[in-house]
This record gives sequence, structure tokens and C-alpha cells, in this order.
Amino acid sequence: MHILQTVAELRAARHPGQKIALVPTMGNLHAGHLSLVRMAREHGDLVVTSIFVNRLQFAPHEDFAQYPRTFERDCELLAGCGCDIVFAPSDAEVYPEPQGYTVHAPSELAGILEGAVRPAFFTGVCTVVVKLFNMVQPAAAVFGKKDYQQLLVIRSMVRQLALPIELVSAETVRNSDGLALSSRNGYLSGSQCTQAAQLHAALSTLATAVNSGRTDWQTLEQEALEFLSAAGWQPDYVAIRRRIDLGAPAAGTPSGSEPLVVLAAARLGSTRLIDNLEI
Repeated sequence: MHILQTVAELRAARHPGQKIALVPTMGNLHAGHLSLVRMAREHGDLVVTSIFVNRLQFAPHEDFAQYPRTFERDCELLAGCGCDIVFAPSDAEVYPEPQGYTVHAPSELAGILEGAVRPAFFTGVCTVVVKLFNMVQPAAAVFGKKDYQQLLVIRSMVRQLALPIELVSAETVRNSDGLALSSRNGYLSGSQCTQAAQLHAALSTLATAVNSGRTDWQTLEQEALEFLSAAGWQPDYVAIRRRIDLGAPAAGTPSGSEPLVVLAAARLGSTRLIDNLEI
């Protein structure tokens, strides 16, 4: 496995005709990331994992400075799961000058849910993903479903900008108690790690209610919000949405008539977690 830090090194390392599969990450890797790397092997001759903590997607009050940076450990994990190249550019390599050109996703997709709580987030994500695509020039890129809205935003961007990249989605990897693996789980205390499974439990209860035939969407969302609040969480949102575009299903839409997803974001102490379940 090679560790490269510049675009020039990356371009020199590839051979003509090689099909690159990219796994973009911000490091602090866990088993969920590694599952993406293994999936990438099925979609390319050369697997590149990028590690870059992207300041553009962090608001001033968020945890950019504190975000865990575990580069040596990350490389050890990647070496054992089939990664060929770790692309770890510096901030100056990615942003050699002030980033005056940015990518803004449509507000109907990126201005809701996460975009409503974190207004600059998807502009930062889309901008860095386009830059990484241009730097790495992959034929395929693998993203996890845990960041469900992010996946849809990037998929829409790839389609509308006619980027020649196959976008591959991977299922969320969870602990045995249902907690979705996340780099931010490391912020949780021991007792909070146990409590954190309540987020998945709330979504599971909501999904079960929908599958049983309930279509009172707003009442169901409110029940989940009240459950989380009573358990000591500070929820940002719980939402039942259409999978295709994250639009709200029409009132009284028969259960099972269209694929749905339930999504949530909430704080447990100072740690903000997100999760989702497809129905």
C-alpha cells in the first residue's frame, strides 16, 4: 500500500487503463469504512482511500479542530483490507487558494433535514467531493447509507453534472445493539455508548409502526421525538420521507405504496449522532 500526499504523486502512481475505485473519508476509520474499502475492490482495479478533514463542511462552532485525527492507525487498518493507495492531501493541496468556486445543491434536497440544521454543510461536502473526483479521477466511488441525505445529494450532483463516475452505496454497519458505527461515537462516554442505541431503537419503532399500516406521519414523528427527549436526548429532527427525493409522503398515503426512509439526528450530551432506516 502506498501513502501519497499530492495529486502529482497520485497521477504518477496509476497505470493507463486502470479503473480506480475511490472511498472518500475524513479518517478516524472504523469497520464501516473498511466495509466500503472492501466493496470498492469489486468496482475497480486500484482502490484509493482518501483521508481529508474538510474544513468547508464545518461551521465555525462545530468540531473541525477537535475532529479525531488517527492517521497512523487508519493506515494500518487500510493496509489489512485491500486498499492500494491512501491519498492524504494537505489542506494546502486541496485548497491552494481561497475557494471562491463552490457547489451548491438544490435547496429542496439540501436545504432540509441536515441542511436546515447545518446550512453550509452540503456546499462544503459537494465542493470537496467534486475536487476529490477531479484529483483522483475514479471510475467508481463508494459511499455509505448512514449519511443518507449526503448520498442522495452526491448522487444527484453526479447525475446533473454528468460526471463519469459510478456511485456505489453500501449498507450501514452497526454494533450488535443497533448503534450505527460513526467516527463521532468516540466522543461518547461508556454509559452514553449504551444509551446511544436508543436512536436506532426509536427509528425501529417508527419503522414498525409504518409497516403495520399507520400513515399519521406527523404523529409518528412526534412520538419518536418525545421518546428521545424523555430519554435525555436533544433531537434536531425525526422524519419519515420518500427514499427517492426525501420529500414528505402525502397525508394518508397507503403504507407500502412507495419506498420510505426514516431519518433522525439528535445530541446525546455534546455528541451529535445521525441514523436512518429504509422501510
